[in-house]
Amino acid sequence: MLMLLLFILLLPLLLLFVLNSKRIFERQSEYGHLPPGPHKLPFIGNLHQLSRKSPHRALHKLAMRYGPLMSLQLGSSLPTVVVSSARMAREIMKTHDLDFSSRPSLLCQQKLSYGGTDMAFAPYGDFWREVRKICVVELFSTKRVQSFRFIREEEIFQLVKSISQQSANSSDPIINLSDMVFALTNNIICRIAFGKKFQHEGSKKCLLQEILNETQDLLATTTFTDYFPSVGWVFDIVTGLHGRLQRNFCDLDLFYNQIIEEHLHHNRTKKPEKEDITDILLQMQQDQSTSFHLEMDHIKALFMNFLIGGTDTSAATVIRAMTEVIKKPIVMKKTQDELRSLIGNKGHVDEDDLNQLHYLKCVVKETLRLHLPGPLLVSRETINHCKIDGYDIYPKTQVIVNAWAIGMDPEIWKNPEEFIPERFIDGSVDFKGQHFEFIPFGAGRRICPGIYLGVVAVELTLANLLYSFNWELPDGMRKEDIDMVEQNGLTMHKKIPLRLLATTYI
Repeated sequence: MLMLLLFILLLPLLLLFVLNSKRIFERQSEYGHLPPGPHKLPFIGNLHQLSRKSPHRALHKLAMRYGPLMSLQLGSSLPTVVVSSARMAREIMKTHDLDFSSRPSLLCQQKLSYGGTDMAFAPYGDFWREVRKICVVELFSTKRVQSFRFIREEEIFQLVKSISQQSANSSDPIINLSDMVFALTNNIICRIAFGKKFQHEGSKKCLLQEILNETQDLLATTTFTDYFPSVGWVFDIVTGLHGRLQRNFCDLDLFYNQIIEEHLHHNRTKKPEKEDITDILLQMQQDQSTSFHLEMDHIKALFMNFLIGGTDTSAATVIRAMTEVIKKPIVMKKTQDELRSLIGNKGHVDEDDLNQLHYLKCVVKETLRLHLPGPLLVSRETINHCKIDGYDIYPKTQVIVNAWAIGMDPEIWKNPEEFIPERFIDGSVDFKGQHFEFIPFGAGRRICPGIYLGVVAVELTLANLLYSFNWELPDGMRKEDIDMVEQNGLTMHKKIPLRLLATTYI
C-alpha cells in the first residue's frame, strides 16, 4: 500500500521528467558537430555506461573505442565531454583554458563548499580569482610551506619512532602501514591548518576521520538532482542522500565553528608554535582595508579544501609507492642505496636532503602516473562555445579529464602498466602543468595550488620510511599475493591495508 501511494505521488513528476528529457534530447539533435560517443538511451543517456566502481577505467575503455575526445549525455542535464589524451588535454587546459575554466554546479560539491565559495568548486569569475590569489600568495607559497617544515619533520620522526617500537614487539611486529601513514598526513594537515592534531598513529580512527570519510564519499557522488534537476531531488530525499548530506554538512560546520572559536579566544590554554592557516585567514577576515572581504563561510569552505585535498591524497600516494617497491625489490634497493649513501649515519632525512634524492623523486612520479590518487580531475565546465579538433563544445558542458588514462597511453609511455621509475630519470617530464602527458595536479588556471605542500610531504615521508627501515612481507606472503584492488571514492586508496615487517636500519 505504501509503495502504491508513493508511486501515485511520484507519477506527475515522472511524467514531467520524461517530457523534459525528450525536449533536451531533441535540442541536442540540433547541435553542431559533437565529438563521437556511445549511443544514448532515452531519458538516461549514457548513465548505464558510467560505473561508480573505477569510473576512470570505464571511461578509458569507452575512449579506446570512441576516441580521446568523447561525448556523453549523463541524465537530462549533464552534456559531458571526456578527455583521454595529452593532445586533447593541452587543447582544453592551455589553448582554450579560459573557455573551460568554470565548474559544474553539483549538489554535494555546492553544499559542502558553502555554495561554491571555496577554491576547488567555485565557478570561474572575480570571486574565484580573489580566493585563488589568497591561496597562492598567502597559504601555499614556497615561503609559507617551508615555514611549516618543523611540523612535517616532527610528525615523521614520531612515525619512525612508533614503527621502531612496534617492530621490536615480538608478540605483534606486523606494521599496519596504511593506518599509520593516514594518521600521519591527517596530523600534519591539521597542525598546519588548525594548530593541533586530532589523532595519533596506530590509534582507533578519530571522529574527524569518520566525518571526512563520509565527506569523501559524498563528494564522489553525482546525485539524481544533478542528472535530473526537475525530479531528481525527490529521489535523493527518498533514498536518504539529502539527509546524509545535511548531517555531514552539520558535522563539518560544527567542527569548523569550534576551530574558529578556539582561534578567536585569545587566552588559548596552549599557544601555537607559529601562526597556522586559520590564524592567517582570520586576520584577513578582520582586515577592513582590502577591497575583497573574506566571510566566515568562505574560510570554512577553504577548510574543506585543505582537509579533503591534503590528507588522503598524500597518504594514498605514499602507500602505493611502498606497495610498488615491496613488489620490486630492485627498486627498493636502488632507492635505499641512494638514501643511505647520501644520508650516512645522520639518522633521518630532512627537507634539505630532498633535492639530491633524484631516484626517490622518480619513484614518486612513477607512483603518481600509475596510481593517481584522483584519476579523474575535478570536472570543468565550459563558459563559451568553442571548437576542439573540429568538434563543437557548447557552454554548460561538463568536461572530465581522465588523467589516469593519459598516464596509461602506450603511445606516450612504454609498457605503461609496469612500475618503472627510470622512465623519469632524465627529469624532462614534470607535474607542474607544462607536460600534458603527466598531469596529476591538473594544469592551467585550475591547477592545484598546493602542489609543493603535497609533494614535499610525500617525498619526506617515503624517504624516511625507506632510509630508516628494511621492509619485508609477513611470513608466508609472496609479492604476488599483494592485493592492488582500488577502493572506490574521491581518492583511490588501496582497498586492503598494507601490512609489513620492519627492521630498523640504524
